[in-house]
Formats: sequence, C-alpha cells, structure tokens
Amino acid sequence: MSKPSLLGRVFGAIWNTITWVRLALANLVFLLMLGVIYFVYFAGSTEPLPEQAALLINPMGTIVDQKSPVDPLQTLVAAPSPADHEVLVRDVIEAIRLAKDDDRINSLVMELGSLMYVGISRTQEIVVALEEFKTSGKPVVAVGDYFSQDQYLLASYADELIAHPIGGAALEGFSMYHNFYAEALDKLSVSMHVFRAGEYKAAAEPYLRSDMSTVQKSNALEWLEDLWASYTSTVEANRELPSGAVDAYVNGYASRLVAGDGDSAKDALDAGLIDQLLTRSQANEYLSDMVGARNEDGGYEAVAFEKYLWNQRTLKIPGTGEPKVAVIVAQGNMLPGDQSPGTIGADSLATMISKTAADESVKAIVLRVTTPGGSMFASEIIRQQILEVRATGTPVVVSMGSIAASGGYYIAAAADEIFATKTTITGSIGVIAVFPTFENLLQRGGIYTDGVGTTSLAGSLRLDRPLNPELTKALQAGVANAYQLFLEVVADGRSMELDEVAAAAEGRVWSASDALSLGLVDQLGDLDDAINAAAGLADLDAFQIDYVEQSLSPSELFFQQLAERMGSVGLLPRSHRVSSLLNLSKPYLEATGVLGSLQDPKHIYMRCMACSLNY
Repeated sequence: MSKPSLLGRVFGAIWNTITWVRLALANLVFLLMLGVIYFVYFAGSTEPLPEQAALLINPMGTIVDQKSPVDPLQTLVAAPSPADHEVLVRDVIEAIRLAKDDDRINSLVMELGSLMYVGISRTQEIVVALEEFKTSGKPVVAVGDYFSQDQYLLASYADELIAHPIGGAALEGFSMYHNFYAEALDKLSVSMHVFRAGEYKAAAEPYLRSDMSTVQKSNALEWLEDLWASYTSTVEANRELPSGAVDAYVNGYASRLVAGDGDSAKDALDAGLIDQLLTRSQANEYLSDMVGARNEDGGYEAVAFEKYLWNQRTLKIPGTGEPKVAVIVAQGNMLPGDQSPGTIGADSLATMISKTAADESVKAIVLRVTTPGGSMFASEIIRQQILEVRATGTPVVVSMGSIAASGGYYIAAAADEIFATKTTITGSIGVIAVFPTFENLLQRGGIYTDGVGTTSLAGSLRLDRPLNPELTKALQAGVANAYQLFLEVVADGRSMELDEVAAAAEGRVWSASDALSLGLVDQLGDLDDAINAAAGLADLDAFQIDYVEQSLSPSELFFQQLAERMGSVGLLPRSHRVSSLLNLSKPYLEATGVLGSLQDPKHIYMRCMACSLNY
C-alpha cells in the first residue's frame, strides 16, 4: 500500500488539527453549559439563611406583571444594567408575605436606588403586603442616597426613611408630554392618512399636529390630577403631614433653595419627607443595630428578596390537588398573531386562555390586563375567546393594572367582572385608522409609480402611491362601523344602555374612580381582590392560585432562568450608563415603536396614545 503524498499528509495534518480544535471547543462549551446549568438550577438553592436578618427589598430595573423575553447573547456575554432587568410584582409581594411569619427575618429594609420604575398602581399592590408585614411588629426602613418620585412613594410606607446628606427626594408631580411628528413627516414627505371616531381620541394627534389640542389637554389634566391627588394624599398620610404639604413642597422647592443654602437633602428633612440624613457608613451602623447582626463584610445582615424567595420555593410543599384559579397576564401592545411575553398577541393569548380553561382543575380565570390597546383585530380575537370560555361556565374576571384602555377595555368588557386599582387609567373608547404612504418622498428622489389595475381599488394599499379617494371613504366608513361595534360590545358586556356608553366614550380617558361611577368597572381592588371574586363566582371555598405562563422553548426557558438566577444572587452590575443612553433615545424609540405597532390587517386600531404606562 503506497504512502500518501506529501501534499496529502500536509492537508491531512491540517484537517486533523481542525478536527481536534473543533472537538476541544465543543467539549469546552459543553462543560461550560453544564456549569451554567448547575449554577442556575442547583447552586445555592439550599443555602441556609441567617438565623437573624432583614429582608432586603432591592428590586433592580422595572417591576412588571410579566417579564419580556431575554436576549440569549446579552445574557451570556453582555453586562446587564438596571435598564435591562425586570422583576415580577408578585415575587416582591410573595417574599414580603413569606417573611412576615419567618422568625429568622426580624425586619425589612428597602434599598430602592436601582429601581427604575414601579408605578403608583403596582406600588399600591405591594404596600398591601407591606402593611401585613407591619402587623408582625417588625420594623420597616427605607434607605437610599436620593429618592426619585417613583421610588419615594414606596419608601414613604416605611417606619423610618433615611437619605444621604447630599441626597434628598425628587418630587415634581405628574405630567404627560408626547412627541408630535406632523412637521417631521412633512419634511420627510411622508403622508399619514388618519381617520378617527371619538372627539377625545388623541391617538391620531401625533401624526396630524405639532402640539396637543386643547380638548386633549383638558381630558389629560383631569386624570393626571386624580393620580397626583392619590399620590399626595398617600404620602401625607404615611408621613403624617397636613393636607397640601406635598404640593407646597414641590411648588416652593426652587424659591426655598434659592433663598436658602441650596441644600436639597436638608430641605426634604425640614419638610418631613425624610427622617434622617446619614452617610452610607452611618446608615449601615444604624441598620446593623436594628437587625442585631452583621455579615462577614461588616454590613448589616440581610437576605435579598429574590434570593430569599428562591430559597423558600425550594422548600415549598407541592399542591394539594385543590381546584385552581388561574391568573393570565396580558401586558403590552396588542398585535395580531403569536407574540412573545411583554406584548399581547391575539393568537398566543387566545390559545393560552383556551388551554387554561380546558384544564379540569381550573375553575375560574383572572385576566390581568395592562395595555393601552392596539390592533382592533387582535382585540376582537381575544374578546371572542373570553366569551367562549364564559359560555362553558368558567367565570372570567379582569384585573386592570396601571392602564387598561381602548383595546384593553374592549377585551375587559367581555368579562364577568372588572376590577381596577385605585389609580388605573381606563376608557378611551374610540377607534382610529392609520395608513402611511411615501409617494412624495420617493418623488423627491426621482422615483415615480405608475401602472394599471383591473379594478378601481387595485393597488390602493401600496405605500408608494397616494391613498385612493375611494379607499379613503371606505376607511372612514370602516372606522365609524368599528366605533359603533365598540359601543355595542361595551353596552352588551356591561349591561348598559347604548347612550350611556356613548356618553362615556368619544375616546375619553377616565381615572378609576370616574370609571366606577360611570359603570365601566365593577369595583376598585387589586389582583388579590379579583382572584377572590373569581373564586366566589366559581363557588370555591379553598383553592390554589396558578399563574399561567406562555410556553417557552427549552432554550428560551434556560436563558430566562439564567437571567433570573443571576439577579437573585446579585450578579447584575448596577451601572446606569445604559439607562441614561436609553432615556436620551426614548423619543426616537417610541416613534419607531409606534410605527412598528401598526400591524392590523384592516389598519384599524383601538389604541390610547394619550395613556402612559409610567404611572
């Protein structure tokens, strides 16, 4: 047998080397993945808790009803920031409730410096658990360098509120400012064709104007003042301040600092918003004395709520086979088709509702709705599924989050009962149609569109042609028909007269208290209240709560749990650089997001553009 040629031996050696390197890398990746799997599922899961410690409520990022998908590449190679991290509101609540009767937990400390957003509505749900915790006699302390307005509302429920000597509390009030694109669209030679039904339906305004209309300003100010009144009265009650003290603090802030020494921390202390001004080392000494124990680094002994919850869940006894009340979250913009968590997909949510109802152990469903609306087609698919489930005898109760407006209210109207938090924003019963065309932009570049069609409407929906006048009439008629359908859906679902619904419609946005008086919601209450109401409708004395999650692929589930595990053991760095850049680019991201959400097959939308999730 002849030997291979020199060239063959060279190529053979190269190939063998490549094969060896490939196998070595594959083995290394495999070992790395095994290590990560061990870390995610096993490492630290049974680590004993200290015998004497504070429960540390230190949420990083945004507190949400439902987490958005995790970017696998970012999870493995990028450094997450608070802007990327999300915490489930029910996890915060569960940790607080478990700690109430845990003898190892003798106090609760809130460090809210990395909390980017929770909102007044979710804060009100968290503080129900905080108030329950206080009945145990264990102290609650909030400590931070500088409290944002959003952070301060939660912190105000503490028995003691500590800020840094050069920190303070940044209270400014609520506002609603939007970007208006009419002039920009004109300069870009983009034609936006907008049709609407409802005098107050402001979703069309950003495309048609360069400022907010007087009608919209009037409506927005009404519900903003309701929210701010709730905020100020809550803080004043918590801090034992006279009525009007918070408004006086905010409105006189600039003049006091100019007339005084400019010390904002001392100003907050003098106003009674802060109890003590302590440096970080002084605060640690104070907390160490309160807890009565220190960790190995000399800090006060505390267990972060995510780690505490992870530990407690590993000890949790499996369900007893009791009937279930299922909770399904519908959060984000409403779009047709299947969508990832954090966005409401018509097909994905309808499928989840259908499968949940088919489970014989599920006796009632609570739909947690937090959305400004979106596609009308998506809204109708979801509404029909709710009605089908109710027709089988399974009650459906809606729990509104911070906002459940327009399309969000459309689907809520199909439920047996509707609960809204005290600061929910709802209503916006109105319809718009939006269709952009770019013929003028193309013509500026010397590009023209011409041709023939077999009918008067052929080619009418091309983005490079002017909107067909016949189609214009059809779209306006379609919007009017959709608006009438919206009114009828609400009237039927809420057992109201059509003229009653019409009086509450016209795209007008309502605060929760106004919505209650108008009959648009049944009761003011949180998610727990809605769950208990659903159990009552199903005649359940004892039941389990089952939080239904959207099915994830094995890889999606792995990376989500990896991100959660990293957060629970405190591995996420607390840099605010990314969040600062995101805040600067927010108007551009919102503009592209709005355009990207225009996916309804008929171009008809139930969307509240005036509503914001940031309350």
